[in-house]
Amino acid sequence: MRRTGAQIVWEMLKREGVEVVFGIPGGAIMHVYHPRRDYGIHHVLVRHEQCAAHAADGYARASGRVGVAIATSGPGATNLVTGIATAMMDSSPIVCITGQVPTSVIGFDAFQEIDITGITLPITKHNYLVTDVNDLAYIIHEAFYIARSGRPGPVLIDIPKDIQKAETDFVPPEEEVRLPGYRPVGPGDPEAVRQAADLINGAQRPIILAGHGVLMSGAMEILRAFAEKTETPVALTLLSKGGFPESHPLALGMMGMHGEVFVNQAIQEADLLLAFGMRFDDRVTGRLEHYAPKSRKVHVDLDAAELNKIVPVDVAILGDLRQVLEQLLPLVEPASHQEWLEQINRWREESRARDIVNRPSNGRLLAPQVVHAIWEATGGEAIVATDVGQNQMWAAQYYHLNRPHTLMTSGGLGTMGFGLPAAIGAQVAHPDKEVWAFVGDGGFQMTMQELATVVQERLPLRIALLNNGYLGMVRQWQEFFYDQRYESTSLLNPDFVRLVEAYGIHSWRVTTPEETHQAIAEARSHPGPAFIEFQVAQEGEEGNVYPMVPAGAALHEMIRRPTPAVKAR
Repeated sequence: MRRTGAQIVWEMLKREGVEVVFGIPGGAIMHVYHPRRDYGIHHVLVRHEQCAAHAADGYARASGRVGVAIATSGPGATNLVTGIATAMMDSSPIVCITGQVPTSVIGFDAFQEIDITGITLPITKHNYLVTDVNDLAYIIHEAFYIARSGRPGPVLIDIPKDIQKAETDFVPPEEEVRLPGYRPVGPGDPEAVRQAADLINGAQRPIILAGHGVLMSGAMEILRAFAEKTETPVALTLLSKGGFPESHPLALGMMGMHGEVFVNQAIQEADLLLAFGMRFDDRVTGRLEHYAPKSRKVHVDLDAAELNKIVPVDVAILGDLRQVLEQLLPLVEPASHQEWLEQINRWREESRARDIVNRPSNGRLLAPQVVHAIWEATGGEAIVATDVGQNQMWAAQYYHLNRPHTLMTSGGLGTMGFGLPAAIGAQVAHPDKEVWAFVGDGGFQMTMQELATVVQERLPLRIALLNNGYLGMVRQWQEFFYDQRYESTSLLNPDFVRLVEAYGIHSWRVTTPEETHQAIAEARSHPGPAFIEFQVAQEGEEGNVYPMVPAGAALHEMIRRPTPAVKAR
């Protein structure tokens, strides 16, 4: 089986179960592209390489499989960088394949030469520069193993042009990947698990902090069984939404900077925190010295670097979360925490009194009410992708998820422009499911060229643009903390409806609450892609995301939405 390096790429992608890749061809990767049709792998032509990485990321999150992005050398490769960093911060498994100048001119500043392995070394789980075609098949096999095993993450393979053209006898690697020093973890230490069980059995006010690890380890069902057996309420990080059904009586909602007030109150008053597959990000903890001061803490994570890194804990368990919960479940006793749950519910009711969703809007179109209306219309069954900023937080707060792998959002890096290409990846992964992208007018303009990709791929994607005429989250900080000096945040926007219709996408503009439900219904019934521009409140109480933990404040020191009574005084 004589094969060129280019053919080996597709042979190995096929063997790794790849059905679709996202990319843009160019001079240094054309040899790889040439035999692609012979292998039946679909190629999605994006309009910018950053979006190839984001789409591969969205595909990976929605499907549970490794996403693949392809780019040429030089600017093609560097355009991938933001997407790779996004995947790294959120532990998303993608493999990026880049073209490179021939090995004979590497280091001589050849046209479109760039050291992409050096550039991406800090933001990949691993990367390769292939210098021998005989190594290529095993490198691809190894790259996929690294990307999806342990704590998932991005892997980059840089292939020079002469390696792409070179021929060799192709022998598919069949052996299991074995890497010295790389051992994905399994069950936790039995003694640490026993100590954790003792703390759980003695707790009166426990709370589970469920993180992204719940989804990555496939621990959704056993987490539910554990929570029900111990009657422990479950708080969610942004990236864990969908990992525990938000309709469940023990579900609290999102914690942290823009989480529910009553959730943060419960964390501050708990006597035991069970941190399951989360990393105590600063957006979750607030000021560390005042974080959960009354609690003992148990932390389960598969990355040893995360244990005791930010928050010192009483019991640290290194292990795969699903396997650790399988160890814990028989050791914990059935429990009732009725008094604790009743206290949390009292806080919950007080928080709901401030919620803007059910308030009269006085004719103004309010973003939370828009998201809530889409949630009601879809029954919470849609896959949701978000951009970053206010639109992201409103989607997280008001679109409640019950199923895993239904939220695509940039948590760690906070990448504006992520929403549309990630939604494309999710829709490609699930062509028969309803996918909504929630975007802001700022982030949307960073990647809106991918509307052409939506049309070319004939994707039935729905896009909800929350247009407030600002870089909304930055403007909100300027309102709260910078004396309302709105420096460089006001946007001169195009006519979005006319712009989107120029791509051949059916569009609506909504300016009043009365138009909202009809536009959503019409967009949902339209057979092709659909776009709705919602012109929402710009600033002030109705244009801000509440609640909010200010930078440097403790978790309980939240800025809260005024109640109507407080506002009247």
